[in-house]
Amino acid sequence: MSRAKWKGPFVSDDLLQECCTTKSEIYTSVRKSVIVPQFVGLIINVHNGKGFSKLKITEAMVGHKLGEFSPTRKRFSFKKKKK
Repeated sequence: MSRAKWKGPFVSDDLLQECCTTKSEIYTSVRKSVIVPQFVGLIINVHNGKGFSKLKITEAMVGHKLGEFSPTRKRFSFKKKKK
């Protein structure tokens, strides 16, 4: 279920303030925040539960959430046996 249109997109107040004041990397753990056009060109480090993954925000990411670009699980692959 999506958010009501009259409410607008959810963006953390701290994240929005930090984006306007700092021009360096931003660290955040708010994965549910929506990427707004003011974030384009910034580097945001999003917490994935264990560490931070670095994101460079582009115009194609606007409207998506930060958590979509920060995977929380590792890829699994079977290891080959040595003979």
